[in-house]
Order: sequence, then structure tokens, then C-alpha cells
Amino acid sequence: MSANRVAAVIPAFNEELTIGSVVLETRKHVDQVIVVNDGSFDRTSEIARLAGAYVVDLPKNGGKAAALRKGIEIVRSQGYDACVFLDGDGQHDPDEIPRIIEPVLRGEADLVIGSRFLNSNGSTPSYRKVGQRILNIVTNMGVKQKISDSQSGFRALSASAIENFNFHSRGYAIESDMILHLSGKGMRIKEVPISSRYDVPEGHKKKPFAHGLEVFARVLRLVTQKRPLLIIGVPGFVIFLAGLLLGILSLFEHTLFGWGWMFQTSLALFLFIIGMVLGISAVTLNSIAQMFGGGIR
Repeated sequence: MSANRVAAVIPAFNEELTIGSVVLETRKHVDQVIVVNDGSFDRTSEIARLAGAYVVDLPKNGGKAAALRKGIEIVRSQGYDACVFLDGDGQHDPDEIPRIIEPVLRGEADLVIGSRFLNSNGSTPSYRKVGQRILNIVTNMGVKQKISDSQSGFRALSASAIENFNFHSRGYAIESDMILHLSGKGMRIKEVPISSRYDVPEGHKKKPFAHGLEVFARVLRLVTQKRPLLIIGVPGFVIFLAGLLLGILSLFEHTLFGWGWMFQTSLALFLFIIGMVLGISAVTLNSIAQMFGGGIR
């Protein structure tokens, strides 16, 4: 065991079938296992305690983000040097914790993400891969480096990342929110390859489509706030350019032939105005974002 004190935080909601084995295996690699029982109505809390975890029982189900925030509160209050996040459903292999935590303990990273897509073994279902790629694209718009698995819940945090874990998030959007927030704080992010199981007893607590839509909407809003020139300004410029070109075409037709399509002229004017509004909005929002630590510098 390293001289650094390491805790594991496991959010759990109705995981009585798997939480015992997850806790027992995780205890081999960390100094303390903290299970945040997120309003479960089965024996999750009881079994986790019997397996040797420190259990915090939340009065009602508040979602993954609320559970992780509570876990971080405990980690911070007890002065741990690093912590690991992993799920309680058995999807993550606790024996891979040393690989996840090593870059943090060596001082090479503040946030280490276990990626299912580095050295992929092909176990990830195709529909999940499609959704993950979309969420990766949106998340990567808000950070300076490319993240291959923005939605992985198997992660390690340094003491600096723990101290800066002070952002608002809801539900499963916590994964992308964490990346965007810590990246904005200048935290170093690294990925390492992991394996993952999808044949776990309880499966995912939310339907994949609903989960993806919720995260996509949340991340898009955050990225728009951080990168308005990219998200609003670029489309605005394209629309402005289309209106300008269509307007020139209408003027050319009128000058050369003495006639022009009224609809074409109206559409050109509409696109021109919309493009200008979007461009001005993007510049204004970027200036505001810079004042609060975001935006393009």
C-alpha cells in the first residue's frame, strides 16, 4: 500500500446483488471504501457495511451527482491524498484501481479517466459506442485535449482535484461536468485503458437514450457558455455568409436580367440578419465568459 492515503467512493442505488463483492475487492487497493447509499430501498446499505465499507445513507434518491458530491465531502473532511470513483453495479473491475490511481500518486495527473475505448476489446455494445462518440465530441469542444471516454465513471482524483470539486451538476451529467470544470481550473487530465462489463445484474438505472439526451443537453449548454465563438459564432458566420452570397446572386440576377425572385431576396435578407445577430451574440457572450474565467483567450 502506498504511503498516500487513498479512499474509494462508490455511489449505489439498489445494488444489493453486487455491492458486497465490489466493496470487498475494492478494499484490497485503498485505505477506505465509502459507499454513498443513494436512497436505496433494498439491502444495499446493510450489505455494504457487512463488507467493511463506511456507509452514508442519503434520505432519498438524488442521482449520481449528489451521491458523488457527498462522497467527496467525506474524502475532503478526512484529509485523503487521492480518491477513486467506481460504480457499485460490478461494471468496473476493482483490480484495475492501481492502474487508475498510479498517475495521480506519481504526480502526473489530477484527474485520471478509465477509458473503455483505449485498447478496446470490443465488449461495448454498438448503440453505446454511437452515443459515447456524440457525447465525446460535445465534451471535447469545451476542453483543450481529446477525451476518448467522457462518460466513464471509473476515475481517480488528486488532492487538488478533490479540493476543486465544487461545481454544480445533476444526475449522470456529472462525468462531463467534472471534465469541463477541472479542465477549466487547469487540472491535468489523463486516460488509461480499462475493461468493462455490461452483463451486470441490475444494468444501467436509466434508459440509454434518456441518459444520453439528458447529458447531451447539459454538456451542450455548458460548452456554449465556455466556447460561444465556436458553438454560436461559427454557425452564425456560416449563416451570414449564406445570406450574403444569396443576396449577391439576387442582385446579379436583377442587374443582368432585370428580375429577381422575391422569396430568394427575402431569404437572403433573413439569413444575413440572423447571421449578424448570432455573431454579435457570440462576441458578447465570449466577452462575458472571459470576465468569469471562460471564453476564448
